Amino acid sequence: MTSHAQIDPIVQFGAEGLPVVSLYVGVEPDGSLTNEGEVRTRLNSLLDPVRSMDKDHSLDREARLSIRGDVERLARAYTEERWPAGMMALFSCSARNFFEEVSLPRSIRDRVVVDSTPWVRPMLAVLDEYRRMCVVITDDAIAQVWDLYLRELREVWQSRDPALRKPDYAHGRAEYRVRNKSGELTKRHYRRVAEVLTDRFRNDGFDVLAVGGHQHEAASFIEYLPRELRERVAGTFTVDANTATAGDVRRAAESVMRRYEQQEERGLVAGIAEAVAERRWAAFGLDTCLWAGTVSAIGTLAVEEGVEKPGVVCDRDGWMSQAGETCALCGEPVRATTDVIDELVESVMDDGGSVRHIRFETELRDHAVGARLRFPLPEKPAA
Repeated sequence: MTSHAQIDPIVQFGAEGLPVVSLYVGVEPDGSLTNEGEVRTRLNSLLDPVRSMDKDHSLDREARLSIRGDVERLARAYTEERWPAGMMALFSCSARNFFEEVSLPRSIRDRVVVDSTPWVRPMLAVLDEYRRMCVVITDDAIAQVWDLYLRELREVWQSRDPALRKPDYAHGRAEYRVRNKSGELTKRHYRRVAEVLTDRFRNDGFDVLAVGGHQHEAASFIEYLPRELRERVAGTFTVDANTATAGDVRRAAESVMRRYEQQEERGLVAGIAEAVAERRWAAFGLDTCLWAGTVSAIGTLAVEEGVEKPGVVCDRDGWMSQAGETCALCGEPVRATTDVIDELVESVMDDGGSVRHIRFETELRDHAVGARLRFPLPEKPAA
């Protein structure tokens, strides 16, 4: 499971002057032998330029030996284990005994980079599209905390505190004392669970919170959360803490997540539309967004899920367009591509921007792409 504990050491890794090989390779869902051979072929093809560095004497001997070890380790990685469908990001520095694999849920372009640090920007850009949800289920005594990320659910904590299960057996003053005692135990329980969630948020981090239980209990518990967690509550769901199975929790939590993502995506597109209407820093439409991507003006790119458009790209200066034979910036011949939107996505990620693929129906259906911009666009050159 992809987690901060796995990602942070990669981001923070320092090779102390030695090279780090970062490799991204796609894995199709088909598990046939033909597909396995195709993955191996692409893997070896990606590693060919790195192999040649083994003989580059501008590098010192330790660096060349480290690269040789990296190539050997990366080449056999696919044969040692079954990779899941999607995208694999691999990072290696054999001289420092460093090797990490991360499975990504969305495919991006195959690539390999050798640098002094792991090239993590594409990985972080993909993972940034997916929200980590903390799920808490509680009644007046029981609490369960789960982590939902990339459709994987994992229980991380559970507890049962003392409670008076039938506080209404007494009468008069005795009834008042029993009810008061029951209420105090419930408050203590809620405070303890809130402290656990706060510690988890500050130490491990999560994006949104879903609260489950009987309807009145979920609402009461939320009042005990600190403001920083109340603001992250994506929704509540009804479930019995005593009988809920992992399947029940998954279905309920994913339903809350879908509603949250739908609201978030619609809010993003509506914000872009409003900014475009008010002539602020935003853009709708492929032509304008391609120019914005060319000049590195895109802060956040919204892409309609599944849309592809042919186009052209200049590999010299990054100019992108839907058509043309030469670059409008340098006059050099351009490269045709079957999907210029994918080129735009890669360009935005390389420039440190974020990308959101829009799955729900929004105004973006009429435009294919939209963007929040970092600065006003300069005048576009004539084709």
